[in-house]
Amino acid sequence: MQTGPLTDAQIASFQQDGYLVIRGLLDPQETELTLRAARQDEAIRINAMEVIDTKGRTTNLSLWNHPGDDIYGAICRSRRVVDSMEQLLGDEVYHYHSKLSAKEPKVGGAWEWHQDYGYWYENGCLFPDLASVFIALDPATRENGCLQLLKGSHRMGRVEHGRFGSQSGADPERVDAAMQRLEKVYCEMAPGDAVFFHGNTLHSSDANLSDKPRWGLICCYNTRHNNPYKESHHPSYTPLTKLDDGAIKAMGACGSELGKTFLDANRDRTQGLSTDE
Repeated sequence: MQTGPLTDAQIASFQQDGYLVIRGLLDPQETELTLRAARQDEAIRINAMEVIDTKGRTTNLSLWNHPGDDIYGAICRSRRVVDSMEQLLGDEVYHYHSKLSAKEPKVGGAWEWHQDYGYWYENGCLFPDLASVFIALDPATRENGCLQLLKGSHRMGRVEHGRFGSQSGADPERVDAAMQRLEKVYCEMAPGDAVFFHGNTLHSSDANLSDKPRWGLICCYNTRHNNPYKESHHPSYTPLTKLDDGAIKAMGACGSELGKTFLDANRDRTQGLSTDE
């Protein structure tokens, strides 16, 4: 488990590859508490958006802008996450949003190839200085639709996003060309493992055709200097209060706090393009 600062080698790897895998970002107890909270969280269930892929399969996505006083908020404000983000992006960061992605067995849908900045660009972020961390709560395998990345694709710059024929996401012609030149990485992870990835890194995932669920917590961050020039459905710069790492266990299996505001699908203008897993 890594709780201290990232090494120079890890930062260089992220800058070169556009992603960094950290094994055991959450320890087994923290992971179990988070998964238990998520599984029994009525607010997560009620506020889940059904995201349908091109084959009609569905992923449940619950999304919120501001971290609450619950176990998800303790994770996204923990020093081990926030300090790592600030090392990787070279600036103070703030919470852009978080989401719980739930791919259920046999029916969990796929995500088309896309860059997160392909959509966040539309929210008034002038620079691609954003990143996300996907934390596996269940085992993430090829069979249940783990995250896939194109290594080094963040160095391509922003790719045009929209609807191209039947596909939603990044321009498929560009994606096909990139796939011929760049290595595709399957981020198979044990519960508690995490992958940090740049806002311009092309990524996707396959449908969950297995008999095992694939749930994950995704925390997204923007840099202070990249404060959007216009309002959108995600927040402008909001100072983030970091929590000591012990706050995660101290929170216990506490799910969504009372009064927490989830994003409604009707307000998420990226939904017409993709849902940025």
